[in-house]
Amino acid sequence: MRALKIYQVDSFTTEKFKGNPAGVVVNADGLTDQEMLYIAREMNNSETAFIFKPDGTDHEVKIRYFTPKTEVPVCGHATIAAHYVRAIERKLNSSTVFHKIGIGILPVEINKENNDYSIMMTQGEIEFYPPFDRQVRDNIVNAIGLKADELDPRCPIQIVSTGHSKVMIGIKTRRKLNELSPDMLALTRLSKIVNCNGYFVFTMDSEQKDILTHGRMFAPAIGINEDPVTGNANGPLGAYLVKHGLVKHNKSNFSFTGEQGYAIGRSGLVNVTVHLDNGEPEQVKIGGRAVIVFKTEIQI
Repeated sequence: MRALKIYQVDSFTTEKFKGNPAGVVVNADGLTDQEMLYIAREMNNSETAFIFKPDGTDHEVKIRYFTPKTEVPVCGHATIAAHYVRAIERKLNSSTVFHKIGIGILPVEINKENNDYSIMMTQGEIEFYPPFDRQVRDNIVNAIGLKADELDPRCPIQIVSTGHSKVMIGIKTRRKLNELSPDMLALTRLSKIVNCNGYFVFTMDSEQKDILTHGRMFAPAIGINEDPVTGNANGPLGAYLVKHGLVKHNKSNFSFTGEQGYAIGRSGLVNVTVHLDNGEPEQVKIGGRAVIVFKTEIQI
């Protein structure tokens, strides 16, 4: 029997029961894929992060991510949670840690602030897919529960990725965003056609000057009807906003804060920074705060 130390962490918030909950297993070495899947299913968060010792000299920690149904290559909120727990346990000072995840070896910035931490992670390569043709676009819009005149005409519906792809869907009003009730079976069927599991609906209709966007993310094909606050959606959104000229920037950097989760009572904030090269988005970082809800131990 092994004793596994497990944390429940709410990411992108400092309030318990807000933001996005993630499981974190801090001593995952020796676990099989099936055992990790069982643990993720038992925790029943959208993702659980499993922390391993490094398997090379080019990184300090290895992390794998599981939903209740499958392994995924990267997860923003579970990364924030994992590094937050690791910083707390190791009493880290502000520093940069290199982690090995499903999309490669990338830096994570640990920022110590008044005996607490904020975490900023570099995401993977930015990829833009061509906008969908009319038929697929209409199918997505219908499945989300939108009408054509509710879409933001500046925003093409397309897949954008910084390691874990999302369909970007811009709409005009926050009111409509909060009213959405998608057809989850239709979205699941569409995921096989478009080869993307996540649908991020966002609006720039914000009443708060320090919040630029509000969003909701649906991914029923991987067992997540709605994800409260999604780093792998808000990060690509930053690149998308720059790419389509929807925001002003200084041609080298663009930063903003995105809110997500309000409609399901788990509001959280994601800080996004886009680094530009000749006016084009080149690299995305996302970050935020976290809070530990509980820690426990299981025998396996």
